[in-house]
Amino acid sequence: MQYEYIRKNYFKEAEEAERKAIFDYAEGYKNFLFNSKTERGACATAKKLCEERGYKPYMFGDKVKAGDKLYFINRDKNIFIIKIGTNDISECGIKIMAAHVDSPRLDLKPNPLYEDGGLAFFKTHYYGGIKKYQWPTIALALEGVVVLRGGERVAVNVGDDENDPVFYITDLLPHLSQEQNELKLAKAISGESLNAIVGAMPDGCEDKEGVKAAVLKLLHDKYGISEIDFQTSELCFVPAGKPRDVGFDRALISAYGHDDKVCAYPEMTALFESDGKDTVMAIFADKEETGSQGVTGMQSRVIVDIIDSLSRSLGADPILVRYNSKCISADVCAAFDPEYASVYEKRNSSYINCGASVTKYHGARGKSSTNDASAEMVGYVRDALEDNGVIYQTGELGKIDIGGGGTVAMYIADLGIDTLDMGVPVLSMHAPYEIISKADLYSMHKAMLAFVNKH
Repeated sequence: MQYEYIRKNYFKEAEEAERKAIFDYAEGYKNFLFNSKTERGACATAKKLCEERGYKPYMFGDKVKAGDKLYFINRDKNIFIIKIGTNDISECGIKIMAAHVDSPRLDLKPNPLYEDGGLAFFKTHYYGGIKKYQWPTIALALEGVVVLRGGERVAVNVGDDENDPVFYITDLLPHLSQEQNELKLAKAISGESLNAIVGAMPDGCEDKEGVKAAVLKLLHDKYGISEIDFQTSELCFVPAGKPRDVGFDRALISAYGHDDKVCAYPEMTALFESDGKDTVMAIFADKEETGSQGVTGMQSRVIVDIIDSLSRSLGADPILVRYNSKCISADVCAAFDPEYASVYEKRNSSYINCGASVTKYHGARGKSSTNDASAEMVGYVRDALEDNGVIYQTGELGKIDIGGGGTVAMYIADLGIDTLDMGVPVLSMHAPYEIISKADLYSMHKAMLAFVNKH
């Protein structure tokens, strides 16, 4: 019997075949991540993967039966993937895995386009918690949709193809930044200065804003967009480019949007591989980075409506189903960073390469704004992981009085569903490019599979 908590390095523990599985799994994830930079992209990619595996669209009130493989897309930004099991849903509930697929970014303002100094810019309003100084001088892609008058929807994606142009936010040159250098880090770059260059060549007309006019002409010629259509759009700047391996050994991945697609992908693949006994649901949620409000966030009633609808179709009491359900709130955690060790408490930190991290609670300081999972729920998940030989660890976000953070766990727990946080450790969380370990990614997949297959 093991009496001591020993954190294990997954790469060190894995034999050659297991290491190959780790690296192979990472390639599928990188492809998913590249095509899922926004929540709309993540839902569209998930839908494609579902349909390749025989999953069918679901709508409230549809009759369902054991063995059905379903998906429900909520307004293109929130997807529920469902596999109906053979076990009694009243007794066993639903095994739920929930991750968010929105990430910090730069949204366009409703009236974004202007010209100044011979350059055309888009004005932005940052989304989620960012360090503003990280966004100037990197290559940006523009993604999203524009709804034209009459309801036609136009997709925009410029900057990710190697032949596309990219967009760029300027910064002040060192020779003139004496005053900027005296400012605190949080103030050196303002939110109102995060405006991206989108054009520099006038159209040759007499208009004093010839560059702006030229950009509008290009947009109209390619997409049918007029300036007023920005007011009915969801466009954002995200870092351009594909995920890249990090280090000589390629053990790590640098990419935009690990938080929290690095947990969304494993929950989806675990559902695909689940044994079909219990009913399983994987949720890709929106709006977590801004509080989970709105029709596509985890505070929406849609999750209740889906559980109720499925329960009634299977002849079960929805209240009893929720009470007997269990959920993993699949969200990333902060990986211990030796370059900033002073903000971490080493004994209770999560480490790169040591597997998915079970986090009993998040929140801030005195455990405010969090779900604090019960000992019974933690024990249930622990048994699932250890019975299946999953390399995992436990951790907290950082030192108690330094700060804090939250997940969707508390909103699911509010529905009477036992919920526990578990996720992949991330370095440079919320930066334009974050880092995760391929070993931790695969551990998360194995952990989710162990959870859904525990009966």
